[in-house]
Amino acid sequence: MARRRIGQEDLIARPEPRAASSLSEIAALLDWSAIDRHLIDVSAAAKGEPGWPPLALFRSLLLATWHDLSDVRLAEALDDRASFRRFCGFAAHEATPERTAFVRFRRELVRRGLDRVLFEAVTRQLEGKGVTVRAGTIVDATLLPSASIRADADARWAGHRRRKPTHGYKAHVATDEAAGLVRAVEVATANVHDAAELAAVLPDEPGKVYADSAFAGRKAEDLIRARGGIPWTVGTGTWGGAEALARLQAHNAAVRRVRCRIEKVFGTWKRSYGRRRMRWLGLAKAGLQVRLAAMAYNLRRTLTLLRPAA
Repeated sequence: MARRRIGQEDLIARPEPRAASSLSEIAALLDWSAIDRHLIDVSAAAKGEPGWPPLALFRSLLLATWHDLSDVRLAEALDDRASFRRFCGFAAHEATPERTAFVRFRRELVRRGLDRVLFEAVTRQLEGKGVTVRAGTIVDATLLPSASIRADADARWAGHRRRKPTHGYKAHVATDEAAGLVRAVEVATANVHDAAELAAVLPDEPGKVYADSAFAGRKAEDLIRARGGIPWTVGTGTWGGAEALARLQAHNAAVRRVRCRIEKVFGTWKRSYGRRRMRWLGLAKAGLQVRLAAMAYNLRRTLTLLRPAA
């Protein structure tokens, strides 16, 4: 397939703006050639036009996630901002992708199921940095409203005891207890129970598994033990009077002190990465959006963990 050639200028000798330095540090975290091997056959070209390098488009989607940019705003920023060009590999004088190139690229990622492949490839490399200490695992799920109630046929309704019902999807996530990196993520419709995807996200030898009361049933706890873990879930009731109740409350407080760390992941996704609401329609595209957010979060988090303490 015909593909455009882009060449990054030699910018090493030039002073880099402080705002752009973190992008350069993130770029140095990964062996991008290994990521590119998963994208080698992907073409996002319009008919009769050479295709943009898929690795540059993938990096562009990460930028869009970090900065909560629509396709139009991403195309404008990539054309205008030197740090964005540098991160994606475009020289100052070169043309950059138009909005529709990102649409076609996402469609190819979804069609080939590459969002899962890319997440696993990025996660493996980041785990190789030695920042993950496998002392325990936190599991939880969060609701993500769909882009449209009327047009999104895949989305489903889910009720909540204290909030309005949500029409959309649910991200099921497992994170490392100490480092807080997302180790696994699955996306289902909003009406799926929090523990339904536990088998898909729970790693082998997870250590203590911290979770809320939705994971306290026998089925979930048996699965945790079968994987070599120890269920450490919030309890909802006990028999035995005041003494037993005090023990339960102390146990729940200890679980919540650790379990709450996963809320930082969800908060970053929704507050900073625009995942308060899905941008695109359909379950498959919801999976791509969430895994992009997970990769973006893990890259930023790893950079923070590797930086020396001030």
